[in-house]
Amino acid sequence: MSSVDSTEVIRQCLHVLESITNDSSVPRNIRRSVNEITDILNNDSEPLFLRAASSISILEDVSNDPNLPLHTRTLIWNLSSQLETIPVDE
Repeated sequence: MSSVDSTEVIRQCLHVLESITNDSSVPRNIRRSVNEITDILNNDSEPLFLRAASSISILEDVSNDPNLPLHTRTLIWNLSSQLETIPVDE
């Protein structure tokens, strides 16, 4: 996968994260975690694969929250899958 594709993956993930942040049915603690992921993904001083790995780790914790709405859980799983496509060499 080229860096253009990885950049597009990040862009798409940020768009989904923004929609979760703006969803009032999502508990505040989860929106806080989503904001943290957004900050991590936007941090250009870290390698892309490292930002993706850190984000996936947080997403795994979030997906286990019993208060997470089902539709948001599905989005979280999709985000993790997308971020897993980012190669380690970027």
